[in-house]
Amino acid sequence: MKSLYIDAINSGISGDMFLASLLNLNDESKKILSDLKELKNYLKGVSELDIELLELKRMGVEVNRLKLLIKESKNHRTPDELTNALDRFLNDKQFSKSAKEYARSVLETLFKAEAEVHGDIVKNIHLHELSSVDTLIDILGVTKALDNLGGFSGDFTYYCGKIPLGGGNIKTAHGILPVPAPATVKIFERSKLIVIGGPIESELVTPTGAALLVNLNPIFSEHLNQMNVLKVSSSTGQKDFKDFSNILRLFYGVLEEPAISQAQNPLKDYVQEVTVLETAVDDVSGEILGNFVQALEHEEILDIQIIPSITKKNRPGHIIKILCDPKHSFDLIYKALLELGTLGVRFYTTNRICIDRKFEKGTIEINNNIYELNFKISYIKLEDNIKVINVKPEFEDVRRISKQTNLPLKEILIYCQPEVEKHFRNNN
Repeated sequence: MKSLYIDAINSGISGDMFLASLLNLNDESKKILSDLKELKNYLKGVSELDIELLELKRMGVEVNRLKLLIKESKNHRTPDELTNALDRFLNDKQFSKSAKEYARSVLETLFKAEAEVHGDIVKNIHLHELSSVDTLIDILGVTKALDNLGGFSGDFTYYCGKIPLGGGNIKTAHGILPVPAPATVKIFERSKLIVIGGPIESELVTPTGAALLVNLNPIFSEHLNQMNVLKVSSSTGQKDFKDFSNILRLFYGVLEEPAISQAQNPLKDYVQEVTVLETAVDDVSGEILGNFVQALEHEEILDIQIIPSITKKNRPGHIIKILCDPKHSFDLIYKALLELGTLGVRFYTTNRICIDRKFEKGTIEINNNIYELNFKISYIKLEDNIKVINVKPEFEDVRRISKQTNLPLKEILIYCQPEVEKHFRNNN
């Protein structure tokens, strides 16, 4: 299976940067640029249009950059104008059906984001920042370049790492606005991509770049996957920074077999990033350990384990492992230092699979009395269906009924079994 890994951690992404990198992966880059120059015939007010792919060095690295020369008399266009121009170009040139759907979806994403930002419906918005022909150049150029690579064939997978958004402010037709631009934020709201602020005070992701990326539905991967690399392409944008390379890299290649199965596995949608905190103590009493666990009851932790161990000095000790959301890691480390007196806490971020769960109410009958309780159902979504992994009664409910009936927990669980089977059948 062919694949494209988008490495934007040192660049962010804009439409022209993405296109410049993709053109270097294409054997028909000159034909793509030649067709894009004809866009001046599809939009009124464009008197001159020239597009050139330049090769230059950025921080000693050879990269591509797109150079545009556009002369137009209009300073804004309506969504209908841009949509009509896009559709006519798609129909006149040789785009696959899936490629046409992608291009239209990208433009529609931009429209919806702008409409939501301004609190209006799509047909009423005026696209100042998106009005120029370069928006269509980016969308149609990227679409055609990906189409030539087989990117819409269904046998192609996209991966992407973290996306830096930049910082500071940007001047727009509506005044000075914070980075990332409101429309960019709206676009990422609908995605599963991981974004981060910084690392410099400048706009690193444009709305068009965000829309092009989000509509590819890339799988998040912090690092390059197991791949037979066929070609690597690098590009840069119009901005030149002193301490930031601003180089976008695309890795194009063939995935190894394990990565293929992962890409097709429904569990890929259940990947979560978590942080593991770990410390070893050999001078802490059981009372302090118990108090520490109790102190974490109201903290933002996912799980905690205390594992008996033998230290390097042959002392009995304990390894304490805490699972948490990465954003809470330092608060919990501070808590561990205070409560345990440990001198250090190891931490690392990893991925886990965490499947869906829901609760359904049920009843059981014991000695002619009816008792209500909740059943936790864990499951995986499989296209239009779900696969139930487990059904179990909530322990607190079981314990409550045990106290009310003076029956052992194990006996209550036996009474629950018919209800467990019923919920399992109803959900499969």
